Amino acid sequence: MPAPGGVREGSLEAPDRQPIKWKDAEYGDTDALEREMARVFDVCHSCRRCVNLCQTFPVLFDLVDESDTMEVDGVDPAQYVEVADQCFLCDLCAETKCPYLPPHEFAVDFPHLMLRAKAHKFNQGKSRWRDRLLTSTDMVFGTLSTPGIATLANAAADSKTLRRLGEGMVGLHKDAPLPKFTRVSHEGVAPATATTDKVALFVTCYGRHSEPEVVEDLVAVYQHNGIAVEILTDARCCGMPKLELGDLPSVERLKDANLPVFLDAIERGCDILSPVPSCVLMYRQEVPLMFPDDKSVAKVQAHFFDPFEYLMKRHADGRLNTEFVNPLGKVAYHAACHQRVQNFGAKTKELLSLVPDTEVELINRCSGHDGTYAVKAETYDYAMKIVRPVARTVLERDAERYGSDCPMAGRMIRHAVEVREADADAEMMHPMSMLRYAYGLT
Repeated sequence: MPAPGGVREGSLEAPDRQPIKWKDAEYGDTDALEREMARVFDVCHSCRRCVNLCQTFPVLFDLVDESDTMEVDGVDPAQYVEVADQCFLCDLCAETKCPYLPPHEFAVDFPHLMLRAKAHKFNQGKSRWRDRLLTSTDMVFGTLSTPGIATLANAAADSKTLRRLGEGMVGLHKDAPLPKFTRVSHEGVAPATATTDKVALFVTCYGRHSEPEVVEDLVAVYQHNGIAVEILTDARCCGMPKLELGDLPSVERLKDANLPVFLDAIERGCDILSPVPSCVLMYRQEVPLMFPDDKSVAKVQAHFFDPFEYLMKRHADGRLNTEFVNPLGKVAYHAACHQRVQNFGAKTKELLSLVPDTEVELINRCSGHDGTYAVKAETYDYAMKIVRPVARTVLERDAERYGSDCPMAGRMIRHAVEVREADADAEMMHPMSMLRYAYGLT
């Protein structure tokens, strides 16, 4: 029941994420943005239940507590950007914590407000050149995975001297975990023929240039389940890095490049999968909210799936191969933020738990990596603070294997585990690699 006057405390309704009106004139208006940030910050200040999620909220609350009034009206609006700079759009505050998300009348959507602030900063030309470069993943990953260059880039990542120089010159933290680069063509993957089920795999920047083994494991598992797999070789970046930068016009350009590729696959009877949760989230939530009236976007949204979600749908229909060969033992499984907020359940945990003699512990804490947050000199220490509970769980539970659906999160957790205990016995594996091992396909 609403309280007198119609104001309710909290909300039991399902979250209702509203369209992102990024092309409206008011969206980029400085005064309008500052008024909305002050309004939302005041609600957050009075609640504070998100304080332990990331560094964003401690920064906000410190600004409030250290002001003359100890209220939001005592904070200089010029400092609001300090809050936005800490947000990496994981969406956890909105989808798992906030009682004031629409349809509540307070209409607080903190991540999308931070996106608006990031877009304002980008449009004012205040984004760092380093961040514009790091988020140009098609160009950066494509260049660094070129034969010859990849060898030099990987050697530089392992050089303490060059890493120290890189921190001073570029702003990449000398200890941050960096990807390794390689170039693998996934063309020519032989499709399965035992079923009419077909999927088209959006391999993403990581699958094409950094961690191709995850793609190979996914293809092996799907073919073992009688699912035909084809690789979408012409797709571009999903746009999440540019979204996190606030470069929304680039998100639109990437969307325009990818839609024809996705729609063509759908017309051939395929569903679309991606091994990276952030890429799935882009086409199931962020792009549809940015383009709510685009029927082509809606069609792609309806055909886009998380790989483990898709396999568990087959299991519900009695069509999943459950003849496992190898047990996985004790597994510490990290649920990636961008997977959790899609609200389809812990399907990876459910599937791995089907393997006999396997015990899966779910870790519902952020890894702190984000796309670039953990590699920046100014935010690496915060990222290490955020990932600490995850690494501690892996070690305290004496897990034999651990991993995350997000390759970046998995790399960050391994880094944190090795910082805490250099000779840890637990093996970091992507969950799809664990499943391939369980099937005895390696």
